[in-house]
Amino acid sequence: MKHLVTLFAGLLLTISCFAQEIFSCRNTTLSFFSATPMEDIDAVTSKGVSAINLKTGAVYFKVAVNTFKFKKQLMEEHFNENYLESDKYPHAEFKGKIIDIIDLHKDGTYNVTVEGTLSMHGVDKVYREKATVTVQDGKPAATTKFNVRLADHHIKIPTLVVKNIAEVVEVTVKATYSPS
Repeated sequence: MKHLVTLFAGLLLTISCFAQEIFSCRNTTLSFFSATPMEDIDAVTSKGVSAINLKTGAVYFKVAVNTFKFKKQLMEEHFNENYLESDKYPHAEFKGKIIDIIDLHKDGTYNVTVEGTLSMHGVDKVYREKATVTVQDGKPAATTKFNVRLADHHIKIPTLVVKNIAEVVEVTVKATYSPS
């Protein structure tokens, strides 16, 4: 976590001259949902960090994998030890850009497309997903929901529990930003 804070602080310091353009969120909420006939699995964390540059459209998210909380402690243990291997791959990170040409300095709700690389479980994969950015009183908030195929990030599901875990999980991200 100390490295995450240092990285985020460094990011903010290197762009401090553009502070009016950079907004950050230190309590980004990330969740995922997996539905199968046997059992639904969902987890959530509000310990993600995020930044958005209103001028360039650059978007960044990072979360410590072991901060996700489950309804059942055993699910959380399996998630961290067997599937995401959070000791070996402690973070999931997204670096991307809003590819639509819009003026995020104006209040309003904007449906946008974000393209970038999700790094998770030691694998980088490019995603192009829809998101909603709402600007109110000059402050942006962003939400998105997209699917991640576990095999794309080399996350293996043991044959014994293959019916309990979906091959594709729905990921939701919510961030409310403040000026950096």
